[in-house]
Amino acid sequence: MEISVSKECIAHAKDKMQKAILHLEDELKNFRAGKANPGIFQNVLVDYYGTPTPVPQVASVTTPDAKTILIQPWEKKLIPAIEKAILDSNIGYTPANNGEQIRINVPALTEERRKELVKQAKTEGENAKVSIRNARREVVDAHKKYQKDGLPEDVCKDAEATIQKETDAFNKKVDEIIAAKEKEIMTV
Repeated sequence: MEISVSKECIAHAKDKMQKAILHLEDELKNFRAGKANPGIFQNVLVDYYGTPTPVPQVASVTTPDAKTILIQPWEKKLIPAIEKAILDSNIGYTPANNGEQIRINVPALTEERRKELVKQAKTEGENAKVSIRNARREVVDAHKKYQKDGLPEDVCKDAEATIQKETDAFNKKVDEIIAAKEKEIMTV
């Protein structure tokens, strides 16, 4: 009985750790790395008949080349609303429309801006590590409580060792993700 409780706690913590990784990856998608990335428009909301709607749900967002993003609205009357949403979102792009579609030229990042983005990425990575450590701490605290309630000490020690291995593995994964993003940002 007590071993299943222990395994359940560890599985729950691993789930939380995995969610921290997914959140980190999601946050890093929004970092502009000097090349066209249509994913950056997922958080840009357009007023679509009174409902705030992400740009990809009201238009086709494509990248014909590495320095251009093309937004083709499904309704031409949305062009001004999409342009306004892009400007208001403060993502650093200036839209230009020809009456049919919106074209965005992605400017090259300055060295200073690249370093700033790397710093922000590392901050996001540290936030993910904090979430991972919090999940680990919850398991350790729960096992200390269970030990007071009669769970054998060796089961608690095994659980702590297991969760520490998982924590180390997830922290290593965060470091790998951040290193890859840093390389992507710093590549000119």
